[in-house]
Amino acid sequence: MSFPTTHNQLYQNAVEYLLEGNYVRAASLYEQAITTEPEIKSHYWYLGLTLLLQGQEAEAQATWLMALMEGNTEQVDLWNNELAGILEAEARRREEIQEYSTAVTIRQTIREISPRNIHNLLHLVKLFIELKTYLNEDLQELGIIQILQSEAELEIDLNLLAETLKIVLNHAYFYASTLEFVDVSSSKFAHDHKALLSIILPAVCDIAYVHKRPKLAAPIAEIYSRFDPYNIEFLSQLSSIYQNMCDYDKGISTAKLLCSVVETLADKVSANRQLLRGLMMAGGYWSESFAINQNQQELLLELIQESPTNLREADVMRLFNVNFFAYYMEDNPRIYRHLQNELMQLCHLNLSVYAQTHVDKYSQGHLDRKKQGLPRKKLKIGYISYCLRTHSVGWIVRWLMQYHDRDKFEINGYFVGSSTDGCDPLQQWYFDQVDKSYNSNNVLSLAEEIYQDEVDILIDLDSVTLDISCEVMLVRPAPVQVTWLGSDAIGSQAIDYFIVDPYVLPEAAEEYYCEKIWRLPQTFVAVGGFEVSTPTIRRDQLEIPSDAVVYYCTQRAFKRIPDITRLQLRIIKEVPNSYFLNKSLADEKLMERYFYDLAKEEGVDTDRLRFISQSPTEVTHRANLSIADVVLDTYPYNGATTTLETLWMCIPLVTLVGEQFFARNTYSMMMNAGVTEGIAWTHEEYVEWGIRLGKDESLRSHIAWKLKKSRDTSPLWNGKQFAREMEKAYEQMWQIYVDSQVDG
Repeated sequence: MSFPTTHNQLYQNAVEYLLEGNYVRAASLYEQAITTEPEIKSHYWYLGLTLLLQGQEAEAQATWLMALMEGNTEQVDLWNNELAGILEAEARRREEIQEYSTAVTIRQTIREISPRNIHNLLHLVKLFIELKTYLNEDLQELGIIQILQSEAELEIDLNLLAETLKIVLNHAYFYASTLEFVDVSSSKFAHDHKALLSIILPAVCDIAYVHKRPKLAAPIAEIYSRFDPYNIEFLSQLSSIYQNMCDYDKGISTAKLLCSVVETLADKVSANRQLLRGLMMAGGYWSESFAINQNQQELLLELIQESPTNLREADVMRLFNVNFFAYYMEDNPRIYRHLQNELMQLCHLNLSVYAQTHVDKYSQGHLDRKKQGLPRKKLKIGYISYCLRTHSVGWIVRWLMQYHDRDKFEINGYFVGSSTDGCDPLQQWYFDQVDKSYNSNNVLSLAEEIYQDEVDILIDLDSVTLDISCEVMLVRPAPVQVTWLGSDAIGSQAIDYFIVDPYVLPEAAEEYYCEKIWRLPQTFVAVGGFEVSTPTIRRDQLEIPSDAVVYYCTQRAFKRIPDITRLQLRIIKEVPNSYFLNKSLADEKLMERYFYDLAKEEGVDTDRLRFISQSPTEVTHRANLSIADVVLDTYPYNGATTTLETLWMCIPLVTLVGEQFFARNTYSMMMNAGVTEGIAWTHEEYVEWGIRLGKDESLRSHIAWKLKKSRDTSPLWNGKQFAREMEKAYEQMWQIYVDSQVDG
């Protein structure tokens, strides 16, 4: 409402004072306006607003009440709406200039005038979260839950509701009221599943993977499943979430549902992978797992032969590791590496559909930099990973990060989907170590940041274990790109080098890798040791005699295939007074039955088997290794961090060496610790070493002594020397790049 012409200047001055924050002068002018034009209610509304902004809430209420007393019910309703509109406009202005506390004061006043104004209430929730004052009970106390439940025909701004849902799920996913809010809000999107999916799916993935709280993510996901139970992308994520929270039955059944609804070949291989993952995580389903893996190989060959060029980005990302579980079942790199290389070619082919602009831009940018030939004082190294946190890779990389020569190298960390809540001290340590950190879950955002940072050499620590890292590498944001440590190579020509050592890959590996194999002179990994706490298990607790020989295997169900388990049981059978202690993240009852059945087939008394649950912390896990006399490694997928921990604890270990990268990790680590006792090249040697180490206490003591001495002399424990060797490799890689032909 505007003032008459004669009062325009007064009105403009009042508005200017209000915007400037000179509420006393503004109030004085509005009082003059009321004296002159007492019938214009907006003067009262603005006067009350100026009083409210001065903290005089009672006076503001009295001013408004005085104006409202003169009207009938219909007029009062009209005036209330007018007052609420003026307050709403001021609240929005305050929010725009980030004066959130003032905005809360105004919106709380609107709430008193119009307690069921759902839009105002949703804005209040957003403001509480912004001010970090939001509590579990706020949704109920504001009446939001009750309004959404009771008013079926409620007219609501779905964009505002969606925005509020996203913010609550992001900042308060751990509150019980959040689940209730999602539940009552979801019905408002009943006719727009796509909009609801865009809210729920990213939040569920963030909760499950970034915050590592799958048990909180699952019930939120289940709410969406009521509306769209056969959505392929959603079922894929839900099956993984169930599996990660160790609800193996639901994880498997959801994966089977996914398999039943997919139609395209790409979706079939992805669904098959999810089912295989669920079965192998649970443990014990080996017959079914082998059958599904065989089917997977046939589907993959069919997909490669078909070579589609219309795959969606989600399809491409799922293809990176659809054959990953084959490496757990069979040591056959000549076949599986060739298959992986062809899968990556298919990914490259389809990448151009949605990312070719970025690929071309980065390629031209690298070429321009190369032509300029500008000298750089320091090489800029970028590490990209989901695992720079409390994770097996995170425990290992810290030594390289600690010993990097900062006079020669600038170190950037690109953290994939890392939580910023400060709850992970190791992750925070990495944030503090790097010269620059960048955290994102978005492929193109990560790639663009790496490119703009002009990273010289980009190191991928995840490889096929994480689709996001793989896709970033395919876009090629850095001129030199390398795979190291986290897994086998990705199988892409976008990767220049795969860093290994003389042991972890055989010489013949050059034949089936498309990446150039870069062998460090001694070891492909080194650590300065591990933190260890106090053991939480004892022999008497497990009813194991003090003079017994304890064999120990601590690997996930993925790795406990029947062939290696039978060999381990044969060792137990031949060593009197021996016990087999097992720790494996799996369906515990299913795994026990699996071991009991195999033990009976091998003629081993099941009373000699023991099972323990996961340790609460890594430092406890390492301490508990001391219960073992001999650790038995798995095959064809060895231990990695667990092997390092075993060797650091000076415990003899038996490993079976194969041809693939995963079947040679322990071999490499033992060689670099200076211990050859326990390295087997055949099934027979594996059993023989296991028996010999069990029966020969003096040999065990000798190995433990060698391992203890190795801490001072062996390359495996020399993190500083390893850092120099890695840096030398980086410098050589960069020089090769600089020396190469510009048009090469």
